[in-house]
Amino acid sequence: MNTSIATVDIFIIAAYLIGIVAIGIFSTRKQKLNSENYFLAGRGLNWVYIGAALFASNISTIHLTGLAAEGYRIGLVVGNFEWMATFTLILLAIIFAPFYFKTKISTLPEFLEKRFDSRSRTFMAFMAIIGALFIHIGISLYAGAIVFQNFLGLDFRISIIMISVLTAIYTVIGGLKAVVITENIQTVILLAGSVILTFLSISAVQDIGITSIEDLKLSLKQDQLKMLHAADSEIGKNEGYSWYSFFLGYPILGIWYWCTDQTIVQRVLGAKTEKDAQYGPLFAGLLKILPTFLIVLPGTLAFVLFQDQIVDPNDTLPVLINELIPIGLKGVFAAALLAALMSTIAAALNSCSSLVAIDILQRIKPEVSDMQMVRVGKISAIVVMLLSIIWSTQAGKFDSIFQAINDLAAAIAPPISTVFLLGIFWRRGTKDAAFYTLIFGFFVGVSLFLLDFESISGEKYLTNIGIPFLMRTWWVFCLCCIFFIVVSLCTAPPPQSQVATTTWNGPKEIMKDKISSLNDPRSLAFLLLLLMVVLYLFFG
Repeated sequence: MNTSIATVDIFIIAAYLIGIVAIGIFSTRKQKLNSENYFLAGRGLNWVYIGAALFASNISTIHLTGLAAEGYRIGLVVGNFEWMATFTLILLAIIFAPFYFKTKISTLPEFLEKRFDSRSRTFMAFMAIIGALFIHIGISLYAGAIVFQNFLGLDFRISIIMISVLTAIYTVIGGLKAVVITENIQTVILLAGSVILTFLSISAVQDIGITSIEDLKLSLKQDQLKMLHAADSEIGKNEGYSWYSFFLGYPILGIWYWCTDQTIVQRVLGAKTEKDAQYGPLFAGLLKILPTFLIVLPGTLAFVLFQDQIVDPNDTLPVLINELIPIGLKGVFAAALLAALMSTIAAALNSCSSLVAIDILQRIKPEVSDMQMVRVGKISAIVVMLLSIIWSTQAGKFDSIFQAINDLAAAIAPPISTVFLLGIFWRRGTKDAAFYTLIFGFFVGVSLFLLDFESISGEKYLTNIGIPFLMRTWWVFCLCCIFFIVVSLCTAPPPQSQVATTTWNGPKEIMKDKISSLNDPRSLAFLLLLLMVVLYLFFG
């Protein structure tokens, strides 16, 4: 597939790249360079900044290209990855964020030390850095490089290096505040580009005589517009995307990603107030409704419009851009793709620098100065970026980019979700149970991932026997829960002084204060939950 781009579009792309780096650098020029400002933006972020940054750091080029490709190949069902995220963001807002804010932690592993012990903190930090390196940065770099190759004809290796250098500049110099400010700008650009593409896709479909939903259904594959599928349906059997796979498997991925992953939750840790820490995730949850309509739907419409041009589903987004978007706007959409990519990489780099400086350096050397922590954080970000560049060249070995991030996440999410969930909700959970569950779950998850990774095992053994990655995630989570409970019951209970401030005291904890207004985070969470139920009833 060949794409062409005009000089004016290249100018727009170049202007965006220069502008976003400049904004990232100069946004923090008056900021005092200490560890709290660098890693947590001085704990001064309001809910709008937090919500938009959560959205931008999640919607990477992987999502844009992957969701469009899957929309073309199988339909709106892949939008469940976006809508189900809203439910876990509600959990973050109502359950997790108040704990994180009240305990004044700087990293998620630090919370595990407060609830359990330093062993869990150390292993969690290790897992978080692995996740950032392999999932958030490495795969994202590969996806962005492919987009650059399609637009500008650049070799993907050159593209990887160029994107890495530009993103690392403002991330390393400015810290979290620079990352969040640029992410907010990138959210606007990303949504604007997606709205343009969706509008043009719908117009193109109408131009060929499809003017109703019924006409569209007749032009698509069967049930391509359905969100939920039975286990015995074609998509349920062949893709592993049955309704219960999403409702069982995705929450495990979602709790890890949205509620316990440093790359994402670092924005919440930098909140100005507890309300900001709760409103931000709810705002992000509202925004997460949009990608199904603004990214997946155009991919589905491409099946009607460009079925004869799209040989590989991964070409869906480039074909849509090339065929529908006029000169000038192509540059805007390319900037949107870059915005998605750079925000994800910047978020992961900043989280890695925080983990290394706070969870490793400060514990090894308690007397370390603020400036030394910042310096080590910057160096570690550069090292992680270099390692990610090396790993990113291997991403082409997966069947699809979207599959890559989900398969890798399924390998590390279950034990982390188990330890955080049971740690917060069950006071009897012990430090030994947490530490050994993280090790056990990590070993099982990685082993099953390798068993199902065709490039290594030679066969997708689990998928072929009817256990796709969503159900693999669920079953490993069940194993981890059993393991955690058994070890807890076999070891001494934790002291009450330790669990008093780090666990929920039953459902009454959530409703201990009376809901007095619509502005209460619990009221807003209920309304968002109600909206999701309505959407699922309509599209299910």
